[in-house]
Amino acid sequence: MALLTLTNAHLAFGHVALLDGADFSLEAGERVALIGRNGAGKSSLLKILAGLERPDDGELQVQGELRRFYVPQEPAFAPGATVFEAVSEGLAEVKALRERFEAHAPGDDLDALQTRLEALDGWTWERRVDETLQRLRLDASAVVDTLSGGNRKRVALAQALVAAPEVLLLDEPTNHLDLDAIRWLGELLVAFRGALLLITHDRAFLDVVATRILELDRGALRSYPGNYTAFQGHKARELANEALANARFDKLLAQEEVWIRKGVEARRTRSVARIARLEQMRNEHAARRNVQGNVRLDIDRGGASGKLVAELESVSKGFGGAPLVKDFSTIVMRGDKIGLVGPNGVGKTTLLKMILGQLAPDSGSVRTGTKLEIAYFDQMREVLNPNATLADTISPGSEWIEIGSQRKHVMSYLGDFLFAPARANSPVSSLSGGERNRLLLARLFARPANVLVMDEPTNDLDIETLELLEELLADYDGTVFLVSHDRAFVDNVVTSIIAWEGDEQPGLWREYEGGIGDWLAQRERGRAARQKAAAAQAEAPPAAAAPAAPAKARSKLSYKEQRELDELPARITALEQEQATLGALIGGSELYTQGAARITEVTARHAQIEDELMQLLERWEALANRG
Repeated sequence: MALLTLTNAHLAFGHVALLDGADFSLEAGERVALIGRNGAGKSSLLKILAGLERPDDGELQVQGELRRFYVPQEPAFAPGATVFEAVSEGLAEVKALRERFEAHAPGDDLDALQTRLEALDGWTWERRVDETLQRLRLDASAVVDTLSGGNRKRVALAQALVAAPEVLLLDEPTNHLDLDAIRWLGELLVAFRGALLLITHDRAFLDVVATRILELDRGALRSYPGNYTAFQGHKARELANEALANARFDKLLAQEEVWIRKGVEARRTRSVARIARLEQMRNEHAARRNVQGNVRLDIDRGGASGKLVAELESVSKGFGGAPLVKDFSTIVMRGDKIGLVGPNGVGKTTLLKMILGQLAPDSGSVRTGTKLEIAYFDQMREVLNPNATLADTISPGSEWIEIGSQRKHVMSYLGDFLFAPARANSPVSSLSGGERNRLLLARLFARPANVLVMDEPTNDLDIETLELLEELLADYDGTVFLVSHDRAFVDNVVTSIIAWEGDEQPGLWREYEGGIGDWLAQRERGRAARQKAAAAQAEAPPAAAAPAAPAKARSKLSYKEQRELDELPARITALEQEQATLGALIGGSELYTQGAARITEVTARHAQIEDELMQLLERWEALANRG
């Protein structure tokens, strides 16, 4: 029996139907991810399933005394509460029952209270809270108001976990979490014994956690088995079939409309059924859910910057205590797309400000390029005035906006970002989180810029907009600095990573070619090599002290080596494509009808490619470090 069952649910805001006869059931042990466009009604649906809101029509059935726990996007806590106090609120019923039992109020049924307490494991609730805080690495005495957004999210998750719910409902749980915390949360949710329903747009996280994808699309709920990668394949086939069926239907409808206008044939008695069918087709066409348009993203690229954007030589920076950045050197050229990764609070913003010449280092030198026009995407949306209208936010005091050589009406420009003309004069405060991020993108892209600084641009954006933003940034010929914990987004945009590795040495940052996956692989190989070298040195007999040899100057690449470096990306791409093709063969059924020899050939080549890729990546890193 399903834990939650929603039947024929309807919900509308104004003339927009968010739920239109939607049906859904959640089974024990499932991990369901709810996806859909911003403003489609995902958060509203989650609140209905949590019992916090009611649909306009329809029925929600809940199994017995089911324990549900809902964690919103931005959790709220009592002012001044400590972490222990905030987390223990997840056991409000248990605390109240035990206080009532210990007070011995007249008329209380102590046997019933004791039975309920034992069922909820209420006699040792303090220990449960302590164990959960240790597991989530939270300080029980810290005041929640002083915590970062990521740690506040941990507190909310701890509150949910101590409650031990049978159904956990999470709205954007990865927002404000760094990469390590997202990886930790994925492992936590996979091990969670209850049923899970979550909203997230982090595609890599979805692939780890989800066992089923639930899409809210134009008021209807559609269910797809598997993770997000499996969903993409299902959805592509479904949309292609839907487009083909619609085309056939429209052709037949057009033929019937021509026939009805002939008049004489249509008045014959035997044509009554055909006329009735035409009326039915007209109704079906009117009721069809047409696929919504996509955001149309374009950016005013401004004038080209100089070839050099920034050069840092042995820079260090700290604000008392351990340094945030120590002895870091890099060269940033026009067109580079650089991802800055590391836990929250380790100094990503400090390093970025030094690169852009906005913060002087304590030591070392920084040289910035010429003609830099910098545009910022603000993580906390502080540049948005909640009382301003959407139109004034984009183009204050004017109905027109200039994008490069194009002149657009502000209504048309807002329409490119899926804001209807009727909403142009609505205040910013009326927007959802995802819509605010979309508005911020619209505002950002209306300013001329050849350097984009994107600080957590993916929070609350729907997946389709994320994919379009990836394409825009990939094609952008300016320079991009990206701070994001969305692994898939970073991997699809950046050409190199500047990563914090302060766990090895305070203030240590290293630069790597490629995305997050490349960084993780290269970091592990580098650490293994350093450990091996250290062990070999420890085992070697002590040698007589000798004068230090002068440092060997880094040699420049020869013509042949430079040509090899230029060709490496294409060779790596070709191998990755071959690997993907063979992976699809191995995952399908056709290969296994072609005989044992062919199966052995394909699987052996698939394994060999991985070794070849590692060799090419190591060669690329070695040449790039010398170039």
